[in-house]
Amino acid sequence: MKYLVVAAFVGIVVSLGSALFFMMRNGRNDKRTGDRMAKALAARVGFSILLFLCILIAWFFKKFLY
Repeated sequence: MKYLVVAAFVGIVVSLGSALFFMMRNGRNDKRTGDRMAKALAARVGFSILLFLCILIAWFFKKFLY
């Protein structure tokens, strides 16, 4: 479970960095850049939900199994 939480956190940071890269790489309003940035931010939301669920499941099992 620890590795899954760490992987989700790393995924959040990486997707934020890639969204920043796509935003800063091209100054004009490029549709392709905007789509890639939106996908990176959507991945960040998915990783955040995964991280929250991992923490919730760990708390649930710790509370009710011990």
